Amino acid sequence: MRLFAAVLPPPAQLDELGREVDRLVHLPGADRLRWTSRPGWHFTLAFMGEVDEELLPDLRARLGRAAHRTAPFPLRLHGGGHFGRAVLWTGAAGGLDEMRLLAERADAAARRAGVAMDEHRRYQAHLTVARSRTHALDLRPFVTDLDAFEGSRWEVAELALVRSHLPGGGPPGKQPRYETIATWPLGGAAEPAR
Repeated sequence: MRLFAAVLPPPAQLDELGREVDRLVHLPGADRLRWTSRPGWHFTLAFMGEVDEELLPDLRARLGRAAHRTAPFPLRLHGGGHFGRAVLWTGAAGGLDEMRLLAERADAAARRAGVAMDEHRRYQAHLTVARSRTHALDLRPFVTDLDAFEGSRWEVAELALVRSHLPGGGPPGKQPRYETIATWPLGGAAEPAR
């Protein structure tokens, strides 16, 4: 299974971002970007890649403990940025220290469960809204438009374990489909909520 730990913004906040992205798709060059789908919008905390199913029970238990040790925190979608000429994203504001701590705990939980994780990097909260098709497009005008974006606040109350189903044999540019396979309440019980 291809898995990652994530924070999933609520529908109202995703709608706010959706309205902002609807504006961006009319900017010059927007047709040269592959816009991510709204149902898949999330903040990745720890990308695990392919995980053997026999590791899942221990991974679930450890992620549950990581969530239990982390108090709920405020967050809002905020501004924008880019990684080179490849990725356009919106960021977050609010409880960034708490989100970084949750990301570190999710990463440590996966490592302790035996998941082969990539090299640990400092966490940067970002939600990908588009990827460049050619890497030749200057993303700065899109970032400038996103700079003024201020979403409404919500309380992050759970940690999610998400499975990524990669497209196979479909049309080029088709995006992965995401499935939430477990959630744990922050500052709550160590057992999955669903």
